[in-house]
Amino acid sequence: MKTLSNFTKGIIKENPVLVLILGTCPTLATSTSVLNALGMGAAATIVLIFSNVLISALRKVIPDKVRIPCYIVLIAGLVTMVQMLVKAFAPALDESLGIYLPLIVVNCIILGRAEMFASKNKVWDSAIDGLGMGVGFTFALFLMATIREVFGNGTFAGFAIPVLVDNHISIMTMAPGGFFVFGLLIAMMNKFAKHKPKKKDFGCEGCPQAEACGKTSCEKVKEEAAVND
Repeated sequence: MKTLSNFTKGIIKENPVLVLILGTCPTLATSTSVLNALGMGAAATIVLIFSNVLISALRKVIPDKVRIPCYIVLIAGLVTMVQMLVKAFAPALDESLGIYLPLIVVNCIILGRAEMFASKNKVWDSAIDGLGMGVGFTFALFLMATIREVFGNGTFAGFAIPVLVDNHISIMTMAPGGFFVFGLLIAMMNKFAKHKPKKKDFGCEGCPQAEACGKTSCEKVKEEAAVND
């Protein structure tokens, strides 16, 4: 159950793009076509899995003070290998993705999972977490690319769609269309996944002004909140 939870949380509950709002730059740039989106998603997923595995395996060896530079070096090495493989076996995809393929090195999703999860958990759990986050990233890219390509170009994965191919909305493949679809999908995720912020009780503990006000302000705030409820 823990393994399944680690995998599925990256797809819906903690989707890196639609919930955590990470990796926005490559998401908007590469979601103009389905093939580009799947290529970027696959490359990022591979880097996520192997970076999580390596960082988890070395978490007790890497000094805490230099952990971030070490993570970046490991991620950069993995991205370089992935880029070389893409250039060798899929040159068209490499040309289409352009600068965004090597920029996976600074993708905040990958560095974020390394810092927040892989550095604190075992290898297997970290690998599953990387796979889940990669699938979630690819899923979000695929959704955005499908909407933008179908309505923006009248095609799907390069194949023409009757009627739409002659009546496409060009702005959908541009930046405004990307932001529109991005916001729409975030709104849908918040609506159907029911991500509601939890109410927090802010007490006087930790407040630097608590002694100065004699803790009376906090009491007044609580009383007003109780009346409003």
